[in-house]
Amino acid sequence: LETVANVEADRYAKLHLPNRHGGASLPDIQVIDMRKDGPQSGQWLSPLLRTELADTFAANKQAMLFLNRRGYAPLTLCRKCGYRFQCPDCTAWLVEHRRGGGDREGRLTCHHCGYAIPAPKACPQCENADHLAACGPGVERLAEEVRALFPDIRTEIMSSDLLSGPQAVADLIHRVENHEIDLLIGTQIVAKGHHFPRLTLVGVVDADLGLDGGDLRAAERTYQLLHQVSGRAGRGQDPGRVWLQTYRPDHPVMQALISGGRDAFIEAESEDRKSFGLPPFGRLAALIVSGKNASEVATTAKRLARNAPQIAAIEVLGPAPAPLTILHGRARWRLLVKAGRNTNLPAIIKDWVERLEIPRTIRIKVDIDPVSFL
Repeated sequence: LETVANVEADRYAKLHLPNRHGGASLPDIQVIDMRKDGPQSGQWLSPLLRTELADTFAANKQAMLFLNRRGYAPLTLCRKCGYRFQCPDCTAWLVEHRRGGGDREGRLTCHHCGYAIPAPKACPQCENADHLAACGPGVERLAEEVRALFPDIRTEIMSSDLLSGPQAVADLIHRVENHEIDLLIGTQIVAKGHHFPRLTLVGVVDADLGLDGGDLRAAERTYQLLHQVSGRAGRGQDPGRVWLQTYRPDHPVMQALISGGRDAFIEAESEDRKSFGLPPFGRLAALIVSGKNASEVATTAKRLARNAPQIAAIEVLGPAPAPLTILHGRARWRLLVKAGRNTNLPAIIKDWVERLEIPRTIRIKVDIDPVSFL
């Protein structure tokens, strides 16, 4: 939306590309309502998507499954006592990795700080060895399901965890282009720029992933990512098909993708942002207060809020614990500051923070127009 606003303000020039490269038609995009047509327990592919995959392979065409979640499973828990494996230094679950070689293989890893432990043999709390369960799918688990369904199909995973560098990525792309691979399973690394003429089917395993989390750009980013992924289907002579597995088929993002109504979606998002004075129609800053002592962090954040500038042009929201409450062993609280588009927000915040005596053990990170809301 920031780019659209710059175009409308004549700061950027708009270049309209109405057709796909080579004259290929746009893929047909449909949703699978997982509330009605979801898979059986412990499976991640709906019956309809399984049928679509089988038909694609029978026609000697290629398919792609997209799931923006690395590893095997995002959570491991004990079904006997309820213990969940969490990073000791971050408020994040440890992600199970079963592939990857080296330090990654057979480990539980924090994707925020890199902390890792070997895959546990038993629960550390109740010491039971028979009730540990992997919860939810990552791309590795999805590949496991696919290989059980289609054992003769040549399947590969495209994920940064499993590729050693640019040459490994290039080699994998070359194999797909040469039809040495029938099914490519990937994270967002598969979304942009790849041209696979024989690839006619894209299945998005969890289209809702990324819609929540308190990020003002969540819907916009989800639309962009799913639109890019959908663009991998039908780039050759054969038409493409895209299936979005979702529990929210009526969400504006899903409806915009189905209808091709990008302009209407952008306009609606713009109106929402404008009504709340959010970027690109206003300015936003995040102040992250962090430290080793959680009580000291909370006290400092509250004192910062009490001493906020009394200026009509700004509004201070918070403080509150940050969504990622602990990161690298440091407690984190957050304040958000809203301001008008022409407000000199950096100068106001600099003066505000410098007027206070901040303990040396406390850090205050200022992020103007933040991209991440963690």
